Amino acid sequence: MGGAIVQGSPFPDVEIPDASLTEHVLGGAAPRGDAVALVDGTTGASTTYRELSEQVGAAAATLAGLGVGLGDVVGLMSKNQPAFVTAFHGVVVTGAAVTTLNPVLTPGEATTQLSDAGARVLVVDEATAAKGAEVASALGAALVVLDGAWPGPTGGARLRPRPVGLDPATSLAALPYSSGTTGRAKGVMLTHRNLVANLVQFAPHWRYRDTDVVCAALPLFHIYGMNVIMNLSLATGATIVTLPRFALTDFLAVIERHRVTRLHLAPPIVLQLVQSPEVDRFDLSSVRWAVSGAAPLDAELARRFEDRFGVPVAQGYGMTEASPGTHLIDEENQARAPRGSVGWAMPNTECRLVSTETGEDSQDEGEVWVRGPQVMAGYLHNPEATAATLSAEGWLRTGDVARREGDAYFIVDRVKELIKYKGYQVAPAELEALLLSHPAVEDVAVVPVPDEAGGEAPKAFVVAREPIDPEALMAWVAERVAPYKRVRALECIEEIPKSPSGKILRRVLRDRERDKAELR
Repeated sequence: MGGAIVQGSPFPDVEIPDASLTEHVLGGAAPRGDAVALVDGTTGASTTYRELSEQVGAAAATLAGLGVGLGDVVGLMSKNQPAFVTAFHGVVVTGAAVTTLNPVLTPGEATTQLSDAGARVLVVDEATAAKGAEVASALGAALVVLDGAWPGPTGGARLRPRPVGLDPATSLAALPYSSGTTGRAKGVMLTHRNLVANLVQFAPHWRYRDTDVVCAALPLFHIYGMNVIMNLSLATGATIVTLPRFALTDFLAVIERHRVTRLHLAPPIVLQLVQSPEVDRFDLSSVRWAVSGAAPLDAELARRFEDRFGVPVAQGYGMTEASPGTHLIDEENQARAPRGSVGWAMPNTECRLVSTETGEDSQDEGEVWVRGPQVMAGYLHNPEATAATLSAEGWLRTGDVARREGDAYFIVDRVKELIKYKGYQVAPAELEALLLSHPAVEDVAVVPVPDEAGGEAPKAFVVAREPIDPEALMAWVAERVAPYKRVRALECIEEIPKSPSGKILRRVLRDRERDKAELR
């Protein structure tokens, strides 16, 4: 066996402060006074940094009154709104960890996550209050409903000091759920140090300023929105304009009205911006920088975006298990970044490329393994999944295959089975388990297929016990999962291809789909 071939970052290391997440992000909030921290893009209501600091202090006091403290977990299921930020950091200030949930999850899906996380309190927005009440009742948890602001008086409240016993290196700040490289969603244990480290790794290379305005249209419950859009912006004194969800016209109107300077995008949004004639109706001259994340951005699509907007679009790469960033294209060197690459390893980050066939390190191509202070502590209550993803030496196996050219990395394939629909993770194993519970299904495999709107989408190959109606079976699945997990296509076949050990040979089905597409 060959030895490890470790490549460090081309950027100098950064010093990671011994701070809690809220100390790092909002420690300078009160002194910023009347500078605007948050704007509700729907109502136009604004929140200054002083007010945000007071609101977070009030939220922490309310949660502490419900018994929330060091080592606890609080669920947060809300659309993007200023009160999301208040709730998130209110939880963190108490010493508890936040587990965020997509508001479109079914009550069953939400209950499963919160039960696994051991959440004592659930915070929801008005739109999900009924669902939240059902979930909280099933769990025996307290329920807090956000009505556009943190409930109750906030004036004069102050940020509480760090709880006794909170150790940034070991205490959890966030517990997002991710399918990792395979299987059902698992709680990703992110410490204060993990998240703070990633913020200071980004800071020298994506140089946010207090004059920047950022639109939060991508979901804040996702790690990209949570730590990159929300926390990085607030830590630098920028203004965040929230939108409850991405809708093209609303997004463009916010850019024009609030003079947004930085765009955070995902490939499906880039595609809409490139194709839509709506873009020409708005003044977007304030935008000076854009970045795409959550899924690989095609080089040709990036070129079309830059041609239309006259603004370079960078890429970042990472995963929930890395807080999320491991690679980026920095602003100063954007012009020299190889087109189609995800750039260079971030400061304090080591990388390896490990052959998926031999298990040996490669100079040129292989599964990306990363090690750095941003890498998670492990999966909650799941030592087997942790051991499968984190090596004993602290290497995170990403499940993505990359090619390296010099110091730059290109994501070219995946080892992991996840499907990325509009940037959301869809685990084939979850859909397969559900379909196998249907009396008409003998066997099933779910694989990604190209989807113009979502990048890729789940397709199910089913071996049926009896004649089935594909549309009816897809509707049956849709009733039981969040909308982004829906099966978009279903095909009946005679047999699911499997290895001698019984493992589904998904590549065979993916290749079959690719060949069919090429014949069209």
